[in-house]
Amino acid sequence: MDTLVKERIQVDFQNRMDRDELENCMRCGFCLPVCPTYIQSGYDETQSPRGRIALMKGIVDGEIEPDEDIEQTLNECLGCRACEPACPAGVNYGQLLEEARDIFNQNKQHSLPEKVIRKTVFEGLFPHQNRMENMTSLLTFYQRSGLQKIARNIGFMKLFPDTLATMEKVLPSTPSRKEMRSQVSYYVHKSQPKATVAFFKGCLMDTMFREVNKATIELLQKVGCDIAVPDTQNCCGALHGHSGEKEKAKELAKKNIAAFEEVGADYIITNAGGCGAFLHDYGHLLHDDPEWSERAANFASKIKDITAILIDLDFHLTPLQMPEQVVTYQDSCHLRNVQKTFDEPRLLLQSIDGLHYEEMNDAARCCGSAGIYNIVHSELSMKHLDYKMEQVKDTAATTIVTTNPGCLLQMKLGIEREGLSDKMRAVHIVELLIEAVDRRTSV
Repeated sequence: MDTLVKERIQVDFQNRMDRDELENCMRCGFCLPVCPTYIQSGYDETQSPRGRIALMKGIVDGEIEPDEDIEQTLNECLGCRACEPACPAGVNYGQLLEEARDIFNQNKQHSLPEKVIRKTVFEGLFPHQNRMENMTSLLTFYQRSGLQKIARNIGFMKLFPDTLATMEKVLPSTPSRKEMRSQVSYYVHKSQPKATVAFFKGCLMDTMFREVNKATIELLQKVGCDIAVPDTQNCCGALHGHSGEKEKAKELAKKNIAAFEEVGADYIITNAGGCGAFLHDYGHLLHDDPEWSERAANFASKIKDITAILIDLDFHLTPLQMPEQVVTYQDSCHLRNVQKTFDEPRLLLQSIDGLHYEEMNDAARCCGSAGIYNIVHSELSMKHLDYKMEQVKDTAATTIVTTNPGCLLQMKLGIEREGLSDKMRAVHIVELLIEAVDRRTSV
């Protein structure tokens, strides 16, 4: 990193970082026991929230020179935001982290391959749902045509890093292009609706995890909702916001706000903890935009996770039964730490006869998925996953339940790595709930 780049980064830190928020950190250390990277590093202070804030403040004050080591320290943060509920001063660490990452990213010189990858992912793929569908349809062809079986038989996957090769094994069965495009824009409840909701279908959730979306809509119908699914919605922008592409995240946010304003609903329902948290933060993302700040705050105020509205509408009072099994719950970091939704999933699981719920030790600790963290920081991610799987095994659970697609894939990955695929499964909570509903209907 040359001197000119360092100078630009320092100027941007001084102009853009929220000094009051940096000063709010009292260095009390309450964040340390809940920070996965601090614990995993062997208690390296620079791998803690207060340590990273100190580095940010040092750059702002001109006491520290920005360099690659600081950038790496910021990028190695999982962004789980477990530090925020633990902080007595209420420091919005996640907002500071995203701003700092954006400053580094916008000022650094990317290599040509990195430029191509970032442009392809952040501009060419995720903002365009039709392209996400095309990509998923290729995966569907790979799975259904026999190519997947051939690739495994000839050892083709051995050419890839172990984590990616194992991840290929745990990918869900994906829908065809026709199935992805058979979307209904409005679902009317047969009787008097209890609520009118809009459903945020997401990009990956509506392609790779489409069955989860279908189950979510079914559950919303069963609890008495009219459901609008705006055609013009797009990617939430979380991947962009977490990866130093803040301006692109703002563009996506504005499109989503406009799309959901057209339908007018009591709530905007999400079923992916990471997406829900970023949508919840639109108010901050656009707080300095006079045209959009109020609209963004209004949008954010309507965000509600599927588990929360199911509890609100008394789904947990429905008599349901499942085959005897031990279940445990892995919190989605952002659902818990940003949306403050943690009791609701547990109440839903505990309400079903036959499910013996066992609380996992450190259920709130990040599993290491963290968006694309398990790809770009694979070795570190697997250390977090190994710890998580030890806690899972201590519960003797046969079913791991979670509420976020990244967490779901990570837990499936953990099961495969531990050689437990014949004894244990991981499911999204709505998959388990609709399974219980279907069993009741068929009896």
